[in-house]
Amino acid sequence: NDPVDLPMSVLFGKAPKMHRVAEREQAEGKPFDTAKLNIEDAVFQVLRHPTVASKNYLITIGDRTVGGMVARDQMVGPWQVPVADCAVTTVTYDSTAGEAMAMGERTPLALINAPASGRMAIGEAITNIAAARIGQMQDIKLSANWMSAAGHPGEDEKLYRAVQAVGMELCPALGITIPVGKDSMSMRTTWTDGDEDKAVTSPMSLIITAFSPVLDVRKTLTPQLRTDVGETQLLLLDLGAGAMRMGGSILAQVNQQMGDTAPDLDNPALLKNFFDAMQISIEQGDILAYHDRSDGGLLATLVEMSFAGRVGISVDVFGLGEDPIAALFNEELGAVIQVSAEHTNAVAERFSDAGVDVHLLGGLNNHQTVEIINKKSPLFKRSRADLQRTWSETSYRMAALRDNADCAWEEFDNIASDDPGLSVNLSYDPSDDIAAPYVNSGVRPAVAILREQGVNSHLEMAAAFDRAGFDAVDVHMSDLLAGRRQLSDFGGVIACGGFSYGDVLGAGEGWAKTVLFNEQIRDQFQAFFQRPDSFSLGVCNGCQMLSNLKTLIPGAELWPRFVRNHSEQFEARFSLVRVEESPSIFLQGMAGSHMPIAISHGEGRAEFSSQKAMDRLLASNQVAMRFLNNQGQIAATYPANPNGSPDGITGVSSSDGRATLMMPHPERVYRTVQNSWHPDDWGEDGAWMRIFRNARKFVD
Repeated sequence: NDPVDLPMSVLFGKAPKMHRVAEREQAEGKPFDTAKLNIEDAVFQVLRHPTVASKNYLITIGDRTVGGMVARDQMVGPWQVPVADCAVTTVTYDSTAGEAMAMGERTPLALINAPASGRMAIGEAITNIAAARIGQMQDIKLSANWMSAAGHPGEDEKLYRAVQAVGMELCPALGITIPVGKDSMSMRTTWTDGDEDKAVTSPMSLIITAFSPVLDVRKTLTPQLRTDVGETQLLLLDLGAGAMRMGGSILAQVNQQMGDTAPDLDNPALLKNFFDAMQISIEQGDILAYHDRSDGGLLATLVEMSFAGRVGISVDVFGLGEDPIAALFNEELGAVIQVSAEHTNAVAERFSDAGVDVHLLGGLNNHQTVEIINKKSPLFKRSRADLQRTWSETSYRMAALRDNADCAWEEFDNIASDDPGLSVNLSYDPSDDIAAPYVNSGVRPAVAILREQGVNSHLEMAAAFDRAGFDAVDVHMSDLLAGRRQLSDFGGVIACGGFSYGDVLGAGEGWAKTVLFNEQIRDQFQAFFQRPDSFSLGVCNGCQMLSNLKTLIPGAELWPRFVRNHSEQFEARFSLVRVEESPSIFLQGMAGSHMPIAISHGEGRAEFSSQKAMDRLLASNQVAMRFLNNQGQIAATYPANPNGSPDGITGVSSSDGRATLMMPHPERVYRTVQNSWHPDDWGEDGAWMRIFRNARKFVD
C-alpha cells in the first residue's frame, strides 16, 4: 500500500519561472518642519483627521456581543468610548481563558520607507495586543494582508524589500510567525475621461492582524483612566528611544506634507523586552490603564484616555526633547500607562531594566481640562468636552448623513453634558444562586431553545439556561413543522434573537406567520401557552416574533409590536435599563434594579395600537423593563433610548407573568466577563444571570 509518489513535473509540467525586474525609485521627500506650527491648530486638525477621529458611527452598527463570548469589544468604560486596543473573547461559556485579536497598519509610511511601514505595522499590532494577558510573545500569530500595484514603477521593489524586512528579518528576530495571509496585487485602476487618460495608484500596504491565546480575559487593560483608586501617575513608555521622526505622521498629512524620515522599529529585542515587562505588570495588577501610541502620536493617546475616563489630565512634556510639538505628535512606537502613585517607582524601574525609556508625564486633574506644559511654560489648555466633541465631529457628521440626523445630534450633544456614566444599583445579590437547591436535585427540566433561519443567539441562550439547571434543547422551526419535536415535551419555549430573516422588514413578523398560517403549528403553540406550568421568553427577533403571537398568549392582548428604530439604523449598544414591578416570572425579586445590558437590533421600537392600549398596559403593571439615561431617568433621547420606544419601554410581561418579551439580550451578559463594563466587585455571575435562575425556581 505505497502512497502515490509523483514528481511535481509530471503533474504540472515544466512551468517557466517568473522573472521580474524591479528598480528602486528613491523617494525625495522634504523634511517636515514643525517650527512654524501653532499647537492649538495642530491639536484640532489631528483630532478631526478620519484616521484619528472617533469611529463610533461604524462601531455601533455592528453586532459586537453575538455569540456571548465577547469579553472586550471596542467600547470602553462607563461612557462607552470606542478606544479599546484589542478584542478579547473567551474560549467557552464557563472559562476565563480566551483569545485576543489586534491590528496594525502604517500604510502612509510606505511612501517614504516601505520596509519601515511593514515593521511598524507589526509593532503597532503587538503594542495593541499587549493590553491582554498573554503568556509570551511567541504565542502571537500574525495574518498579513499585502496590497500593492504590481508592475507600477517602484512598487514591486517596495513590496520585495518590505516582505524581506518582515518575513526574513523582523519576525524571526521576534520569534513569531505569519502562518496565514492574503495579497491584492492590483491596487491600480485606469480609465479614460474624454481624451484624457487617468489613473489612481494605491501605495504598498501591509495590514497585520495579530492573534494570541489569552491566559485570563479578566486582566485585559483598557484606556479608561481610573479616578476611584487614589493618586495615580501617567508614564510614557517610549519604544522610539527618544527619536521623534515625523515622516508620514497625521500632523504632517494635515499640513499637506509627508516628511522624509519615517518612524521605524529599530530594535526588535527592545519590543520583546517591553512586551515581557507588560505581561509581568498585568499579572501583578500594577497597571490601571493602558493605551498604545500610534496615529496622532502622544497627544491622541492622552486625550483618548481622558475621554474614556471622562476626566481631565495635566501633563508636562519637559524631558521629551527640545521640540514639544514633535514630542506630542510623533508616531514612534510606545504606550502610556496609568499606575498608582505607590507603584510608580517599581513599574518605572521594571521597564527601565527592560531597556525602555520611561518618562513621568503627570496625572489627573479635577477640572475636566487637558493641560499640557513644557516645564513651567503653558503649551495648551482646553476642556475635555471641547476636545472630545472635536474628535467625535467626523463620526457625528457621517451618522447625520446616513441615519436620523436628530438622533445623531442628540448623541453628539451629550458629549458636553454632565453625564455620570453607566451605573449599577441592584435589589439582589447576583452571586446568590437561588436555583442551587433545584440544580443539586439533579432534575434538569427541558426547555426549547427555539430558532428560525438567521437566528444566531441560540448558543449563548442555551448556555445560560444550562447554567441555571435546565436541559437546553435546540429546536428549529423545521423540527416542529416536520413533527420531529413537540412543544408539549418542554416546560419552556425561548424564542431567540439575531437576524432572523435578515433582521429586516418585520423579520420577527415573518417568523410568527410560520406559526399563524400553519394550523397544526398554531394549535401546538396555543396549547403550550395555555398550559399553567409553561413559560416563554422572547428576546430581540424572538421578542418581535412572540409579540405577533399575542392572540395565542393569555394576557398578552395589550402588547405592542416592534418596528424600525427611530434612528433608522441597526443599533448595537450597552444600554442602561431598569427592571419594573411586573408579574414576569423571569424578573421576580429584581424590581427597582438598574444595570446595563447588551442590545443589538434594527427593529426594536415599541409601537402600540393606540395610546389607550399603552395606558392600559402601564396601568396593569405589564411593563417589565425601561431604558434609563445615565442620570437614572426614563430615557427619552438617543442613544440612551436606542430605538425611540415610548416611555423607554423595552420589555413587557403577560398578565400572569408566564410570558415575557424583551428587546435587549440578557443571554449575552449573564457572566461578568461578558459585560463591556461592570463594577469591580462582581464575581463570576453578572446581574442578568438571575432571570435564568428565576425561571428554574418557577418550574419547581
